[in-house]
Amino acid sequence: MDIGAIAAAVMLAVSVRKRLDVFDGPADITTSLMMVGPLLVLGWLVAIALFGGYREDVFGVGTDEYKRVFNASLVTAGMLGIGCYLAKFQLSRGFFLLAFVVGIPLLLMGRLLLRSAIHRARRQGRLQYRVLIAGSPAHVDEVAAVLRREPWLGYHVAGALVPAAHLAEETASGIPIVGTTEHSTALVSTEDADVIFFAGGALSSASQLRTIVWELEKAEVQVVVAPSVTDVSGERIKVRPVGGLPLMHIDPPRATDAARWGKRLFDIVAAAFLIVAFTPLMAYAALRVRLHDGGPVFFNQVRTGRDGEHFGCLKFRTMVVDAEARLAELHAQIGFEAGLFKMKEDPRITPPGRWLRRFSLDELPQLFNVLRGDMSLVGPRPPLPREVAGYESDMMRRLRVRPGMTGLWQVSGRSDLSWSEAVRLDLYYVDNWSMLQDLSILGRTFGAVFGSRGAY
Repeated sequence: MDIGAIAAAVMLAVSVRKRLDVFDGPADITTSLMMVGPLLVLGWLVAIALFGGYREDVFGVGTDEYKRVFNASLVTAGMLGIGCYLAKFQLSRGFFLLAFVVGIPLLLMGRLLLRSAIHRARRQGRLQYRVLIAGSPAHVDEVAAVLRREPWLGYHVAGALVPAAHLAEETASGIPIVGTTEHSTALVSTEDADVIFFAGGALSSASQLRTIVWELEKAEVQVVVAPSVTDVSGERIKVRPVGGLPLMHIDPPRATDAARWGKRLFDIVAAAFLIVAFTPLMAYAALRVRLHDGGPVFFNQVRTGRDGEHFGCLKFRTMVVDAEARLAELHAQIGFEAGLFKMKEDPRITPPGRWLRRFSLDELPQLFNVLRGDMSLVGPRPPLPREVAGYESDMMRRLRVRPGMTGLWQVSGRSDLSWSEAVRLDLYYVDNWSMLQDLSILGRTFGAVFGSRGAY
């Protein structure tokens, strides 16, 4: 795939350069290409390999794969430039610039498309790793819940290994117990496992794990130690061996970083641009809402923002005028008690409202909330005051940053998510904020919106 991307970039750079008159000198670069072309392709691939771009442990997960490819590409460009200078080789500047300006995005896009295809296949039950989880039943269920929640990882939990004192038919979550941790190496072969996870309570000593690793040395089975740490991003974790003992260092949560001026400046600039871009669409939406029943165009609902401050959250009105008065009746109808109230086929939604909600266009007026500083483009879902009144202590962390128009809850299922899962995603965002994650969420939002998944 990388060879194809680099070759395409080189050929495109040659083709475009021949038609450009921007640079001085003749546009015929065929002679120099015959010498530089193969060296460029080979050198680029070698650089990616040296930077770890083909390592299995970075493939398909996280941003590390993209960073390695990007850094290797920059080094390739630098080495080519320095090499041509030292050798006094007349390489076309236009070709040099175009090759890397086109090649780097092509390489990253190829990796992204391949990753998307693999994740889609794994969600459909293909390209799976057979996994055994060793540990106490409670820890086994905890690790299994994470693996089930992220099916794109491709881990199929085939069974559990528990200490002899906890031997039973299955764990509380229904994972079959296939044996004891003392017989891990034999059971890995019997169950045809590709990966074995060691969770809490699996082993009585460090030497026991070392012995198991030795015994699995020739079995081509991955050994993974799963510590009792969840919802912490890779950027906050550093493993530093000390005297042969690997110590996991966890950086402090990043809620403070998510409230700094850099994120706020990005919100202001991006919101202003989006308001200008979507003005015709917002005008059309406002006209449809107004003409339907003559009621108000906007629905201004009190929400809770950063540090518990209340603000008026703007939306295009998607329900009948007396929607709030009919809410108690619907609560009683479906037995709603607490959390986020969402109802499929809600009878209060108007025909224009269904169209607006399907593509989340009802939330476009919140761009003005972003400009005012009440909200951010990306952040936790803005809660209602009555929801906040029922928060437990850990849930209050959601209020340490500005709520967002979109967030992890939006791109991970929207209304299809359970209340507890939505809270978990919001807390993960607050503790693990990064600007790169914000940009990723904004990009994924378009797919979630146009796919209309979980929108009602």
